[in-house]
Amino acid sequence: MHTGMSVCIHIPQLNRNQTQYSPFSDMILNLFRCPKTASARKFTAHTISMMTKDSRGRYKALLARDPRFDGIFFVGVTSTGIYCRPICPVKPPKEVNCRFYNSAQEAEVAGFRPCLRCRPELAPGKAPVDQSQRVAHQVVQRIEEGTIDEKAALEAIAGEFELSSRQVRRIIQKELGVPPIQLLLTRRLLRAKQLLTETKLPVIEVAFASGFSSLRRFNDAFSTRYGMPPSRLRKNAVSDSTASNGAGTSTLQLSYRPPYDWQGMLAFLQARQLKGVEWVTDSFYARTVESGGHKGWIRVAQAKKKNALLLEFTHGLAPVLPALLSRLRHLFDLDARPDLICKQLRKDNRLAGLVKANPGMRVPGAFNGFEIGLRAILGQQVTVKAATTIAGRLATAFGERIVTPYAELNRLSPAPSRIARATVDDIAKLGVLSARCKSLIALARAQISGDLSLDNGAHHNPDNTIERLAALPGIGPWTAHYIAMRALRWPDAFPKEDIAVRNNLGRVTARQAEEMSQAWRPWRSYAVLHLWRAERPSEAKDDYFLRRKN
Repeated sequence: MHTGMSVCIHIPQLNRNQTQYSPFSDMILNLFRCPKTASARKFTAHTISMMTKDSRGRYKALLARDPRFDGIFFVGVTSTGIYCRPICPVKPPKEVNCRFYNSAQEAEVAGFRPCLRCRPELAPGKAPVDQSQRVAHQVVQRIEEGTIDEKAALEAIAGEFELSSRQVRRIIQKELGVPPIQLLLTRRLLRAKQLLTETKLPVIEVAFASGFSSLRRFNDAFSTRYGMPPSRLRKNAVSDSTASNGAGTSTLQLSYRPPYDWQGMLAFLQARQLKGVEWVTDSFYARTVESGGHKGWIRVAQAKKKNALLLEFTHGLAPVLPALLSRLRHLFDLDARPDLICKQLRKDNRLAGLVKANPGMRVPGAFNGFEIGLRAILGQQVTVKAATTIAGRLATAFGERIVTPYAELNRLSPAPSRIARATVDDIAKLGVLSARCKSLIALARAQISGDLSLDNGAHHNPDNTIERLAALPGIGPWTAHYIAMRALRWPDAFPKEDIAVRNNLGRVTARQAEEMSQAWRPWRSYAVLHLWRAERPSEAKDDYFLRRKN
C-alpha cells in the first residue's frame, strides 16, 4: 500500500446540457484549462486530490523542500499545468492550487506536464516492501528493461505470484494509479526527456534507448503528451559540462535520497572488486558491461552539489540503457528510504548508536547476480583479500577479453555458460578447492537451466531462492543469505550464522541472533551492514568482513 494515502474523486466530462451539470462542474473544468489554449484538457481519467490531512503534510514537505520525500510524491500545480518533485527550487505554489500524486505516471495521466527545473524523471524510486509493492515493482522493471512485452510480463509475473493477470493489473492501478500501458509510456517518455536534456545523443538513438520501436512512434507520443517535438526540448535544455564527455560517452544523473554513505559503499566494493572486470578507487566505481550482445564500460562517481551519482557510459550501451540504469540503481541501493530504515533500527538500543553514526548506510547490491554468486562461493572460509585474489584469477581465465581506454578494465564478467563447461581441474588449477569448484559449476548449470535465476528483480519469493541455493553442493545458509542480500536485493536477508554479527550482539548463538533480529524487520540486511561496520578494524578498513564457515 502507499505510504502516503490520497483520496481522489473521479469527474466525468460534463457540459451545461447534461442533467448532472452544476457550478462545481465548471470549477473542475476551469482548474484544468490549458493556460495557452484556454480550453479544457482531455483526460483518460479526471482526478483531483482532496485537501486531506495527508495533503496538508505533503504541502508542508513541499514548503520545506524536504529531500526525504523526493520520489515519494509529486505535486501538480493547476495554475500552470505542470507537476514537480517536492524539492523543486521554484517559488512554492499556493496550497489551493496543489494536487498531490503518488507517482509521476499518475500526474501525467491527470494531464500535467513535467517541470523543466526539478525534472521529475530524476526522482529516486520506491523500494518495495510488501507483496503488492513487489508485484508492481517487478512489472515496472521487466517492462522498462524491455526483457518481455507488457502482456507477457503480466502473465509471467501473475504466474509467479499465483495471481491472474487481471489481479496484477488491479495491483498496478492501486499501487501506481495508472494502468500498465500508461505506466510504460510515461517511463519511456521521462527517460527520453533525461537523455535529450543531459546528453547529445541523436534523437533517433534517444528514441530507441528509451524503448520506442520507431522514431515516428516516439515523436508522436512525445508531441501528444508534452505538446512539443523532442527537438524543441533539446534546444531549450540548459547546457551542462557533464552532459557529454566526447570520445563516444555520455553522462546521466542517478538520484538518491540523502544521506548516502558513498565512501562506505566504495570501500565495500573496492575490497571485493573483480580484477579486470571492476576498477574501484576512493572516488569512483568503473566496470566492463555486456548486456543483450552490447558491450562497453561505465564509470560512476558522486555529484558534488547534488543528491545524485553521475554515470558515464559508452554509446555502444545506449540500446540497453534501461537495463543498465536498473542494474546500477540496484547495485548502489539508490531507491532506499534511509528515513524509514533508520527509524526502525534505532528502536533497538544495540543498533541505535551505529545507526546514528552512519544514517546513510546502504546495502551494496549486484550489477550481475551470477557474478555475486561466484564471489560468495569463492569467499567461503577465507579473508576478503584472499577471495578477491582468487576471483581475479577466475575472471582472467574465464572472462572474455575486451578493449577499453583503461588498462584496469580488460575482461567481461565470466558467463555462466563458460563456467558450466569447465571441469573441476580447469578451475582447481587457479587455487580453488575441489569442493568450491563443484559449487561454482553447479551454480552455473542451475543458472543456465533456469532452475535458479540471480538476475535483478527476477524473484518474488526470496525464501524459495534461498532454499534452492542451499540445495546446491557446498552452499550453506550463510552463503545463500549473503547472495539473497546482494543479488536478490532482499532487504530482510539475515545470515544468522555470521560470527561478526553474533559477536557484536554479545557473542550470542545463531538462534538467539535470529530472535533478536525480529525487531529489525523488514530491514535486517541494513542491520547486518551496521554490525559488520562495527566489527571493522580502523586500521584495515578494506578487510572488515571475513568469510566464516556456513
